[in-house]
Amino acid sequence: MSTPEERLRELGIELPDVVPPVASYVPTARTGSLVYTSGQVPVVKGEVGVTGKVGAEVDADEAARQARICALNAIAALKAEVGELSRVRRIVKVVGFVASAPDFSGQPQVVNGASDLLVEVFGDAGRHARSAVGVAALPLNVPVEVELIAEVD
Repeated sequence: MSTPEERLRELGIELPDVVPPVASYVPTARTGSLVYTSGQVPVVKGEVGVTGKVGAEVDADEAARQARICALNAIAALKAEVGELSRVRRIVKVVGFVASAPDFSGQPQVVNGASDLLVEVFGDAGRHARSAVGVAALPLNVPVEVELIAEVD
């Protein structure tokens, strides 16, 4: 079985630099064998590409692509904390926040963008418990934010 880094290469994905915090927090916190990532927003090369609420300015498919970017940023933060992604035993929990128009109820489908990437990269170890929550607004007016908890060696 290939390593997560090999799977990323097979998928044609290059890990980005860790997104610097926009407030008073750190990208990851480790306690024992668990690593918690801070909420990751869809920033690519220092820029937010999509803003607005899902179900209004942003459609669900685009929001799912943005959730995938969030998960990629979380993986980058996780790798920076543990060195090699092969040290990840499993992704334990994912929480996705979706800035939602009042009548939008497709948060689970949006957060699938993040969940699917985690399974592509980590295989069965990427299957996780999850919450997908609709919220009124997110930092930088992004449509989605994702955080995760990983168990590591």
